[in-house]
Amino acid sequence: MGNKIDQMSFRLIFILVIISLVTIVSCDQKPAQTTSTKPAPPKVSVPQFNSDSAYAYIKAQLDFGPRVPNTEEHDACARYLGNEMRRLGAEVLIQRAKVKAYDDSYLRIANIIASFQPEKKNRILLFAHWDSRHVADYCSDPTRRDDPIPGANDGASGVGVLMEIGRQIGLKQPGIGVDIIFFDAEDYGTPDHLDLPKKDDTWCLGSQYWSGNMHKMGYYPRYGILLDMVGAKGALFYKEQYSMHYAPSVVNKVWNIASELGFSSTFIDQQGGIITDDHIYVNQIAGIPSIDIIQHDPDTDTRFGHYWHTHDDNLEVIDKTTLKIVGQTVLTVIYRE
Repeated sequence: MGNKIDQMSFRLIFILVIISLVTIVSCDQKPAQTTSTKPAPPKVSVPQFNSDSAYAYIKAQLDFGPRVPNTEEHDACARYLGNEMRRLGAEVLIQRAKVKAYDDSYLRIANIIASFQPEKKNRILLFAHWDSRHVADYCSDPTRRDDPIPGANDGASGVGVLMEIGRQIGLKQPGIGVDIIFFDAEDYGTPDHLDLPKKDDTWCLGSQYWSGNMHKMGYYPRYGILLDMVGAKGALFYKEQYSMHYAPSVVNKVWNIASELGFSSTFIDQQGGIITDDHIYVNQIAGIPSIDIIQHDPDTDTRFGHYWHTHDDNLEVIDKTTLKIVGQTVLTVIYRE
């Protein structure tokens, strides 16, 4: 009995040794890597937005005087904007038209369309209005309310930021095509200081015209971003309600990038007001999902800056830090596409 146990023990030990050796060999023969890991996406090199350059572009517009349709100053500034965008490397088209204003007068307008890498089908649209308000309906001095305003922030700031973005694109092309449009006659809506009957759609005449008469057949960018009043000191940008309705994913993309860049105290992650602006017609008529980056000031009666539609909307309200924040955010959005 003792021998049998010894033999059985020996056999058991032998079997266990064999099993262990098979297991070791099997482990050694396993592939070195059983799961595939995706390589990290390449780091995108985004140009640095130059706020001094953007400021200079704003000043250049104001040097012409108020940019009111049907005036020589307006025509001269249109020529400057078109020529400058060509110099920066864009293919430029001036879309001219006559549109009817709230007082039944006709305005000669010019939408300035600058296309970078026009051969690319994958495109985004950036836009701003370049005209300035023909009246100062919120001026504290009633005797000056019928005079046109400088329009430094309300008009020129968005254009100045987009011109600097265009300059950067001319120096280093992104992976997508970019169209920049300066819309005319955005600010020729019914004045609030006059006792006039309310009429629909008296604002944003240039974008209304373009949206129904686009410059290229079959034109359809992925989305659009409007810049309006983007240069004032201490400006805050909330998520505008029409933007959230028509293009919430674009709003969140822009605000998330702003937060990542450290600008969350300027791009506020809260819903703001509901604004009649060029993006409405680009959404509703052209069908291009578009958002509005626009100053919202909850502490004023108008919900805009204290300067809004007054003669105080001059270069003194422009702040290079705000220009940098907005410009760098939009540049990053472009180059990450």
